[in-house]
Amino acid sequence: MTLAYIVNRVLDFYGLLILFYVILSWFPVGRGGVLSDIYRVLASVCEPYIGIFRRIVPIAGAGIDFSPLIALLVLRYLVQPALVALARMSGL
Repeated sequence: MTLAYIVNRVLDFYGLLILFYVILSWFPVGRGGVLSDIYRVLASVCEPYIGIFRRIVPIAGAGIDFSPLIALLVLRYLVQPALVALARMSGL
């Protein structure tokens, strides 16, 4: 198992966390309970990255926020290939 493989899998997992966070945000989450705890943990993990794009991408008509989609696309097609290439170049 190479470093490039591990980096690739970790970033895939982070992309899934963002996706779960977005899907969970579509449903009402009451205070307390397991669902609320999961949402809070996902928010603390995903919001620092998504927040970068929220400052750049304006909210579209009808209050639709495309920043998580842009964040996922940047993660998948820019960040992930760059980090995997760096890991491969390191030879680990």
